[in-house]
Amino acid sequence: MIPVMRPWFGPEEQAAVGEVIASGWVAQGPRVAEFERRFAASVQAGHGVAASSCTTALHLALVLAGIGPGDEVVVPSLSFIATANVVRYVGATPVFADIDPATGNLTAKTVEAARTPSTRAAIVVHQGGLPADVEEIRAAHEGLLLIEDAACAAGSTYRGRPVGAGAHLAAWSFHPRKLLTTGEGGMLTTDDPEVAARARRLREHGMSVSAADRHASGSTAPEQYTEVGYNYRMTDLQAAVGLVQLDRLPEMVARRRALAARYMNFLGGIPGLTMARDPEYGTGNFQSFWIALPEDFPMNRGELLDFLAARGVSARRGIMAAHLEPAYAGTGAWDLPATEWLTANSLILPLYHSMTDAEHDQVVEAIHAAAAGG
Repeated sequence: MIPVMRPWFGPEEQAAVGEVIASGWVAQGPRVAEFERRFAASVQAGHGVAASSCTTALHLALVLAGIGPGDEVVVPSLSFIATANVVRYVGATPVFADIDPATGNLTAKTVEAARTPSTRAAIVVHQGGLPADVEEIRAAHEGLLLIEDAACAAGSTYRGRPVGAGAHLAAWSFHPRKLLTTGEGGMLTTDDPEVAARARRLREHGMSVSAADRHASGSTAPEQYTEVGYNYRMTDLQAAVGLVQLDRLPEMVARRRALAARYMNFLGGIPGLTMARDPEYGTGNFQSFWIALPEDFPMNRGELLDFLAARGVSARRGIMAAHLEPAYAGTGAWDLPATEWLTANSLILPLYHSMTDAEHDQVVEAIHAAAAGG
């Protein structure tokens, strides 16, 4: 079965983990600090704060921004449910906004439609690695804090710079479905040194001095707990893998973009089929390659998924719509036509660095067979 995603690991990752184990320090330590520095530099951010996941990084972002009860935060429904959940974690209210069906992202107009006097922030997702037009949103909504959910976007670009460059707060994922993976893990990036320093304290129980720094200094002075924090740490084992993966990232992006272009070329002749494409203001890393079926396609999405599976191709339903999940039932009368169309009619096709042309051909041929009626 051709998988939707396969991480690219090699002996370099194994060696890096072995070195950490041999060092005797496997918790958050020097490898994490190095990974933070190098990842932040790669996205042109001043500071990186590693976390246990993108979800915990987003939660920290909201805490750092002072978002809490009585506040509303605009979020896309078309996103993994964590984007909305973190708003609830801080006691605020997520307000779902519609998206541009061409990119799956929020726009200045869709944010405007969801904004109220209680709106304090918006979480702008770079969905599937396709960049959102954050400058347009920022210009149209002066004074609204934008937090970038860049979970899928390592290696994507926006107006000639890496996605996340210049963001006050951006959160990243290193889940195995992402290009750069540490197994689990995330990162918060910011240009503000005071925000970064507080984030580092919060991710380690609010400790005034990290365990790694206290150990390295040889100090016997007890640490203080300056505020209620969390256990959101990354381990040096994970960071060692991340450092190797970071070196692989440019090659991964180039290969995925080549495979995405190949999909566009070979599937472009199917009438009405919509495919993920670069917006005019940036380039995607194609963390996911999605297609959306036209109304007259011979099969519905569920039937197509079964058809592909029978031919050795593992595909997935398109990006979920959080407002349609039971966890958010009854939270509002949401009018999100583009979101509901895209989530109902799209699916994600296999795309990964080691995918061969023969595997790619197998997927393309199966889609064409389905378009011809099976």
